[in-house]
Amino acid sequence: MRTERTFFEKVWNSHAIADLGDQTSLLQIDRLFLHELSGSAALKSLEDEGRRVASPDQVFSVIDHAISVRPGRGPEDSERVGGIEAIRTSRTLSKALNLTFFDVGDPRQGIVHVISPELGVALPGLTLVCGDSHTCTVGGIGALAWGIGSTEAKHVLATQTLPQRRPDTMRIRFEGSIPLGVYPKDLILHLIGTIGANGGIGYAVEFAGSAIRSMPIEGRLTICNMAIEFSAKYGFVPPDDVTYAYLAGREFAPSGADWDRALAYWRMLATDDGADFDKEVVIDCTEIRPQVTWGTSPQQVAAIDGRVPDPSAIEDSGMRELTENALRYIGLAPGTPLEGIPLQAAYIGSCTNARLSDLREAAAVLQGRKVPEGFPAYCTPGSGQVKAQAEAEGIDRIFRDAGFEWQESGCAYCGGGGADRLAGKRVISTTNRNFEGRQGPKTATHLASPATVAASALSGCIADPRKLLVH
Repeated sequence: MRTERTFFEKVWNSHAIADLGDQTSLLQIDRLFLHELSGSAALKSLEDEGRRVASPDQVFSVIDHAISVRPGRGPEDSERVGGIEAIRTSRTLSKALNLTFFDVGDPRQGIVHVISPELGVALPGLTLVCGDSHTCTVGGIGALAWGIGSTEAKHVLATQTLPQRRPDTMRIRFEGSIPLGVYPKDLILHLIGTIGANGGIGYAVEFAGSAIRSMPIEGRLTICNMAIEFSAKYGFVPPDDVTYAYLAGREFAPSGADWDRALAYWRMLATDDGADFDKEVVIDCTEIRPQVTWGTSPQQVAAIDGRVPDPSAIEDSGMRELTENALRYIGLAPGTPLEGIPLQAAYIGSCTNARLSDLREAAAVLQGRKVPEGFPAYCTPGSGQVKAQAEAEGIDRIFRDAGFEWQESGCAYCGGGGADRLAGKRVISTTNRNFEGRQGPKTATHLASPATVAASALSGCIADPRKLLVH
């Protein structure tokens, strides 16, 4: 009998309460995080049915998706249809049900996937769910985390459990040194371009390899954030000393003797040598260059010195049609060099790339430089703590002096919540999705790293950040 086990097997097995058959387990859920869109719907439904919250201490709630991020916002300002009602419902019920609640004005408020590791709500070995597909982000801290719908959130509120079908396992190893000017966002975009947007269907994905081991936690969060973009519901990095150093002293992390007990448990979660995976992928990081998307899916991506593909050269009819449709929407001709494509706006924000390390990365490019006169450029810090620390370091001044609008924390323009300020524009963005209309009606979004977005904003066109970095 095989005794070596993966991280995923250890965490899944330790949370399985009952075998429901057909590879489905009833899992104990350690943390439920709610936001005002899907979360308010779940809370309202629970209230309408007259049911109680099974374990309020394990439920956290935040205002992040619908709240305006414009400077000087009020507690109910929203640029989304139905946003004000969602904020009010979430606020009223979160308080009434004694949930831990991070309201607008609380210095801990921010994007749910940014604040959950930042505050130590997400911890290694925990199961954590939230009504947002990018909940896989906090796999970067060593949690088993995934997105759920409002009905599932209500189930967790009422029972603190959830039935889940057990997936197969995949290990993706990023090996080798990461070149200058290349960042975790480039690695994950390169991976998606390599294995395709459907490459992770049915898998729980462990990220490993020398590049991951040497990567800070915030980079790992970026990698895991986009696991869902190649259709993997779960993405994670087993905890290690980098994880423990990041978590020590966080508000909701254990302390004292509890920390010692937790650390002893976390150290047992690493994948055992010799454990089997259903699939393995190896990526050579030394060959990766800055990446930028040219289409309407994260898999439609190329190195920044590449060109827009020619659909007529694609043999597969399905892929050829997808490429033709993408180029029709994005408004680019086959063979166009990516570097130099004119832009009409730039955006740095979202749960993918709005952490302090992302802002530092962009500031290193922006410092002492300015975007073209009248070029719209926005920066939305991922949390109140990120914003405060960036301001303490003078990063906000670098952004403002460069011509960026410095905003309040929240999800903002990632999902079209910016009152159409990006509508109809060609935008380079640190977000995770470039789908049609994702950032506003007829908006054409090019995904890239914060450094590439900063370099492109300065140039007014897609630009290579390596040319602006100090060697």
